Amino acid sequence: MARWQPDARERLEKAAFDLFVERGFADSTVPEIAQRAGLSTRTFFRHFADKREALFADENAIPELASRMIAEAPEGTSAMQIVADGFDEVAARQFTRPKQYFLARHVVIQSDEGLRERELRKQAALVDALRRGFEGRGIDPLEALLASHLTGTVFSVSIGRWLSPGETASLPELLHDTFDRLRRTADGSAGLASGAPRVAATEPPQ
Repeated sequence: MARWQPDARERLEKAAFDLFVERGFADSTVPEIAQRAGLSTRTFFRHFADKREALFADENAIPELASRMIAEAPEGTSAMQIVADGFDEVAARQFTRPKQYFLARHVVIQSDEGLRERELRKQAALVDALRRGFEGRGIDPLEALLASHLTGTVFSVSIGRWLSPGETASLPELLHDTFDRLRRTADGSAGLASGAPRVAATEPPQ
């Protein structure tokens, strides 16, 4: 067996995910993941600290993308407009796999308390990246903090809606709809008649 495999990380990620779905996170071991990938346990630990890491391998991707989009936004663009303008790009770049993958991943995460905590840490990392990016543009720290937390809420609620049973709207549609509803709620116009089409609200999956 070669010591270095150019696709080792990807193979380990896939093997771990497949095992977590088939057998459950708690009942899948690192040696089994490595064996499924055709690699050694030692190779696994060269890429990941533990088996949880294999499920969150891309956790820095969205915060990094958000930071870049904030830095590249035209001067004078408000924090929330930067966010709204970026919904389609974030969805196109970071949610390219079939929806079934994200549904299965959600089930795995919900099955384990440690994974649920890790998912919350990932969301917190996004909020922190947004806050730092907004402050870097000279936005008032309090406004930057509020905008970053509101953005985190929009993403969390939208993804929850997207993964709800029977939901047929696309993630970009739900991101824009959730954002619009949040704005209407903030300015007191929520529930008022509007000519804009609305996407039906759904409860996030448990």
